Amino acid sequence: MKLSPPAFWLRHNRSWQARALRPASLLFDTISLVRAMRARPATASIPVLCCGNLSVGGTGKTILVRDLAARLLARGEQPHILSRGYGGRLTGPLRVAADVHTAQDVGDEPFMLAQDFPVWIGGNRAETARLATEAGATCLIMDDGLQNTTLRQTMRLITIDGAIGLGNGQTLPAGPLREPAGKGLMRADALIVIGRNDTDLAAIVPPAVTVLSARLIPSAAIRRLQGKQVIAFAGIGRPAKFFDMLRDAGAPAMRSITFDDHHAYTERDCRRLSVLARQPRTALVTTRKDWVKLPDWLRDDVTVIDVELLWSDPEAPERLLDQLFATV
Repeated sequence: MKLSPPAFWLRHNRSWQARALRPASLLFDTISLVRAMRARPATASIPVLCCGNLSVGGTGKTILVRDLAARLLARGEQPHILSRGYGGRLTGPLRVAADVHTAQDVGDEPFMLAQDFPVWIGGNRAETARLATEAGATCLIMDDGLQNTTLRQTMRLITIDGAIGLGNGQTLPAGPLREPAGKGLMRADALIVIGRNDTDLAAIVPPAVTVLSARLIPSAAIRRLQGKQVIAFAGIGRPAKFFDMLRDAGAPAMRSITFDDHHAYTERDCRRLSVLARQPRTALVTTRKDWVKLPDWLRDDVTVIDVELLWSDPEAPERLLDQLFATV
């Protein structure tokens, strides 16, 4: 089951836990700064769009990657996605083959994205960028990697979960941030706030950074849940976001089950879920990211609710892509 992030990470006031861990955070910041100063990032011959975040946990960046990759395809481009392959057995560099690899091989998010787009995994993004370019890519999208120093980025987009913002504003381990917020935001071209915006970011966002908003909406599969008792499970950065979306769409879960982000479903997990799926008038529901990790014998019993971004300004993502190619 899910081990939630420490509650003090989300408190806006400085808790005693955050104060106690502040020395460790300063060490973390120093190591990150030294690594950045020593970096010699490679430059790709095609545009590199980075979709990243400042904090650990889910902020919607992979959904943003999918949205922008689909828009690039519609423009006649050949976008290839670069991922570290977190959680997979294979380290790369390699191109994900959806008919050969599994989510356990390459990581759940790369495997999910590879159903529709060319995806490469590997810790050295410069190397995967070279391989993708040789394979015919006309632009690259980094799924995560804002803090990666191996490849120069043409444009940086930062996603933020509007419901929790930047938490207590502290870096690991005193808070959820991978780097100081001011430092990360200074490198951003745009900030995309996903979901309702319950935090005031205006005070810390530089004037030159464009702030956009979008919300998650469910796929048409949500209609299949009408008249059924919904049992939802999710192993994503913030499962409550998925459960809230179901409720807002008129299909509230009578039971919600949470797992760790990138959870590897065991035989025991799957047997328990199978029992729930077979209850009368019950629909067992999950995310695409979780569904791809389930065994074949269980998948038919689980309803997948895909999500997509609904932009407050429908033209905003197209302007971002115009800017991406204009800066090359």
